[in-house]
Amino acid sequence: MGHRNLQTALRRTAGGAAALALLAVTAACGSSGTGERTVTVFAAASLTEVFTGLGADFEAAEPGVDVRFNFGSSATLAQQIVQGAPADVFAAAAPAPMKTVTDASLAGAPAVFARNRLQLAVPAGNPAKVTGLADLADARIKVALCAPQVPCGAAAVKTLAAAGVELTPVTLEQDVKATLTKLELGEVDAALVYRTDVRASAGKVEGIDVPEAAEAVNDYPIAVLKDAPAGDLAGRFADLVRSPQGRAALARAGFEVP
Repeated sequence: MGHRNLQTALRRTAGGAAALALLAVTAACGSSGTGERTVTVFAAASLTEVFTGLGADFEAAEPGVDVRFNFGSSATLAQQIVQGAPADVFAAAAPAPMKTVTDASLAGAPAVFARNRLQLAVPAGNPAKVTGLADLADARIKVALCAPQVPCGAAAVKTLAAAGVELTPVTLEQDVKATLTKLELGEVDAALVYRTDVRASAGKVEGIDVPEAAEAVNDYPIAVLKDAPAGDLAGRFADLVRSPQGRAALARAGFEVP
């Protein structure tokens, strides 16, 4: 079977009972009487495209295996895991959400598999003529940022501070994909998102490199959950991410690979 995406059901939950119940039902359905084995991967929203591709590769190499993804804010995913959501692998966009999970003794030792940095993104054609971070201080420029408690938001805070720029965003979103969507829909003039998301937009937005982003490069750790329902598959998926094949896929997507 092709991989299934749980993002629609879970990305905006706070990890409450409804999310856990849905995951439990999904896991039960995935293993009931079909002989199918499922590996469930919780991953940062910015990994959506590259992990979806790696999931397809994994399924091709592991007959009868179904890779299911829950993409969203790393902070939200970490809380869902701590509150009992069944997952096999966690890939976060920063060390802090991973620490939430490891401090609860729920995961093995994490390994950094990629790095990412922000770009100043504008709609195709750049109608507001934004050229750099300083322009964002203009009250006429509508700006979208990630919320400061999620990795892309924390990176934005550091980047803007390094540039000495103060601004009031018109929206604070819960993950980088939601922030990018505001820009793609034309609701804002600029946004700070990962450069990988600019690349994944396939021309819908344009990216402007800003030197201050070097002050807020995010390390992406991955770990296998200690009580992973599919521990052996989880380990093999994590190995794929860190393998030459996985590193090449990450590099093509615009990630830096250590």
